[in-house]
Amino acid sequence: MTIENDGVDATRSTAFLSRMLQFGDSMFPIGAFAFSSGLESAIQKGVVTDAATLRAFARTALEQAARGDCIALIAAHRAATASDVDTLARIDAQVYSRKLSDEVRTMSVRMGKKFTEMGVEVVGAPLLRTWRECIEKSVTPGCYPIALAINFAVQDLPASQAFVVHQYGVATTILGAALRLMKVSHIETQKILFELTGQTEGMYATVAAARLSDMAGFAPLTEILTAIHTRAHVRLFMS
Repeated sequence: MTIENDGVDATRSTAFLSRMLQFGDSMFPIGAFAFSSGLESAIQKGVVTDAATLRAFARTALEQAARGDCIALIAAHRAATASDVDTLARIDAQVYSRKLSDEVRTMSVRMGKKFTEMGVEVVGAPLLRTWRECIEKSVTPGCYPIALAINFAVQDLPASQAFVVHQYGVATTILGAALRLMKVSHIETQKILFELTGQTEGMYATVAAARLSDMAGFAPLTEILTAIHTRAHVRLFMS
């Protein structure tokens, strides 16, 4: 992004960046801090033991999210731009049906509902209000990637920025949980985050060219660890 001058384009780009940072902030109040995306079980079962295995776990989570939720996110952004609520509901249902674990479904719909509610209060766009009503009336589950896509679309923020926010959120959720669950330093987690965010552009190019029917997220070990978490005797996180 270039902002060397004070022209309209620069001002608009700066505003877009500010909104992206606001709605992508890890402290945005949608409850992401309550989930570990399977990391808690991975640590308990010895799958993640140090910074190297944490990096591998986070990378897998990002790849899974890109191949699954983010394909739906981009499709939903297109539908939201066209104010096509029926298509949004269809995409939302496909996202929900691909989540095998109860905890993962709970994480997505709770964050999605809260993100939509916050969007209504902060942004106030009609489509956000319509989507909130659909969730409240159980017309649609209201998964987080769809809520994010709608929010960015009504603000004229591009799908690429929604993708960045989604993937950054996946990474920071896992790395933030790691700081509370294992012996790892802030320096190590920041190094991991820096490395992983460097792969975002390549991931987006692949995902943007995909069709909705390509949506998949095959990561069996992650699914098993998430399922195990539901029966864990000691749990700090909800997933």
